[in-house]
Amino acid sequence: MNAPSQLSPRVVFLALFAFCTGLLGYGLYLQHYQGLEPCPLCILQRYAFVCILLIALLGGLVNPHGILLKLWSGLIAVAAIAGGSVSIRQSWLQHNPPEVSTCGPDLNYMISHFPLSDTLPKLFHGEGDCSKVDWSLLGLSMAEWALVCFVLIVAVSIWQIVRRQHAR
Repeated sequence: MNAPSQLSPRVVFLALFAFCTGLLGYGLYLQHYQGLEPCPLCILQRYAFVCILLIALLGGLVNPHGILLKLWSGLIAVAAIAGGSVSIRQSWLQHNPPEVSTCGPDLNYMISHFPLSDTLPKLFHGEGDCSKVDWSLLGLSMAEWALVCFVLIVAVSIWQIVRRQHAR
């Protein structure tokens, strides 16, 4: 079995792909089978995980080396930093909830008051309250767990960049 420093970039990228696929799958399970509606900030975090997933999949297929490895890993880090920023904002809202929720109208209101051409894009913005904690594990909300995942992804991306420099 390979030591962590001997893992090929392809294996690392495919592991990131599988990790993000699992996170998104669990989020969809919670939404569709447990009834937890995502808020707009949750949707933005999902977009970040999808970006990471797609870049990692391409990295796994291409198996980049040299400058391309740094570029691919850097793109993943940028997407994870963006997603982590959204997670920080949502965590802050959860710990300091506003008096009035500003996450937007619900689906029934949008369908009855807006044309379908305006409603469809709004579906991707989510319906839930950004400051409400509907789910937690070990005392951390979903936004806080997403932040932990984004930080881990950034760490793996930096490791991908740095380890190749030392291996030469």
